[in-house]
Amino acid sequence: WDSLQKPQPPTHGEKNNVTHYKQYPPNTSKMYSYFECREKRTDSTKSRKVKYDQTVFYGLQYILHKYLKGKVVTPEKIQEAKEVYREHFQDDVFNEKGWNYILEKYDGHLPIEIKAVPEGSVIPRGNVLFTVENTDPECYWLTNWVETILVQIWYPITVATNSREQKKILAKYLLETSGSLEGLEYKLHDFGYRGVSSQETAGIGASAHLVNFKGTDTVAGIGVIKKYYGTKDPVPGFSVPAAEHSTITAWGKDHEKDAFEHIVKQFPNVPVSIVSDSYDIYNACEKIWGEDLRALIETRSADAPLVIRPDSGNPLDTVLKVLEILGKKFPVQENSKGYKVLPPYIRVIQGDGVDINTLQEIVEGMKQHRWSIENIAFGSGGALLQKLTRDLLNCSFKCSYVVTNGLGVNVFKDPVADPNKRSKKGRLSLHRKANGDFVTLEEGKGDLEECGEDLLHTVFYNGEIVKTYTFDDVRDNAKLKEGELEELLH
Repeated sequence: WDSLQKPQPPTHGEKNNVTHYKQYPPNTSKMYSYFECREKRTDSTKSRKVKYDQTVFYGLQYILHKYLKGKVVTPEKIQEAKEVYREHFQDDVFNEKGWNYILEKYDGHLPIEIKAVPEGSVIPRGNVLFTVENTDPECYWLTNWVETILVQIWYPITVATNSREQKKILAKYLLETSGSLEGLEYKLHDFGYRGVSSQETAGIGASAHLVNFKGTDTVAGIGVIKKYYGTKDPVPGFSVPAAEHSTITAWGKDHEKDAFEHIVKQFPNVPVSIVSDSYDIYNACEKIWGEDLRALIETRSADAPLVIRPDSGNPLDTVLKVLEILGKKFPVQENSKGYKVLPPYIRVIQGDGVDINTLQEIVEGMKQHRWSIENIAFGSGGALLQKLTRDLLNCSFKCSYVVTNGLGVNVFKDPVADPNKRSKKGRLSLHRKANGDFVTLEEGKGDLEECGEDLLHTVFYNGEIVKTYTFDDVRDNAKLKEGELEELLH
């Protein structure tokens, strides 16, 4: 409420979290809750091509830094929240006494502990990812008060997960058609800046995509990474000069060739992407690029290719036809795997209609027509950063343990109408078995020695962030593993 830049407790509340302190059992002293991406226990994903069996854990550090660390409770905020909620509920339901207690005893720092898996971890669905509990028995109500802001981690987790699944597809087809993973991290470029709902969405979403790739036009993500994570490199994401339709159509329809020539000459030493479908993509490829400007294009290097961008039509059909035309106009070679490769000074980027399903269709179609994935990169916008919901990975925050009248009780939900929504019981820990599988232990059983260490580490304690990860750590944790690549190829 007090500023859009740093909205913080005590005004985070949803689903009437504001009134929950009046609803818990009397003499409650501990509330313990956890977050997971639930697995589907019943097969309702038959129609979905991508199963998303694993998730990439990313974004908690951002939320902790921006919203929860330090002195987040002040007298002014308490007063403002009290007034807002009195009007909102038409009653005095706000827990003024509880917030004043936090203000006086902890100088406005939140008395909770959050344990989480390392950022960038790739964890199978259905496992605990982080837990939250109060550290002061007077503040049992605080654990689930912070649910709303913490569950918004669903967004960076989902973007990073979806992006990584696309990386797996690209890795598979790149290996099959070229024998190498060279250039993989530049194969999927973020075009999503204008397609998201806010600047903050752009920053969070773009940073989540950069966990897996290095190409982005959503520069807001770079700022998020530098401020909240840090990298050893000056920047974590890169782009190239690129035309848009206005920089072509401003020349007039009869001067498309002049527009192309001018832009190509402006950027002789770096890759340059030129949208070529303002009028007729096929004519542009055959006549303008393939004949009129062919000599100019042939002077460019492998480090500074012309990248032709079709931007309309059926994605697969358009890509195949563009490749076919270019393959007749420029000398094509066959690589070691027997697939066709355009000369290194010319490439294609498909940036229209690209989501995880069309991506799969295009690379499969290219393979069938004996074109190497070396020839192409992809740009994805709304499908990468915006066309996602919390339900895609079933992100959920649930209470699993309480202490009432001094007695600890394992609690859970198990709706008769939906077994998918059954929740976990008791204090939780996450372990990796000798065979590499992950397992979540329930009911406080994580102390058993044979399970090995708990992978949940304390990252936040009483208002302070006590463990952080660099973006390099995140990328390292999320990288494709040898075993995954072998599995993809078989």
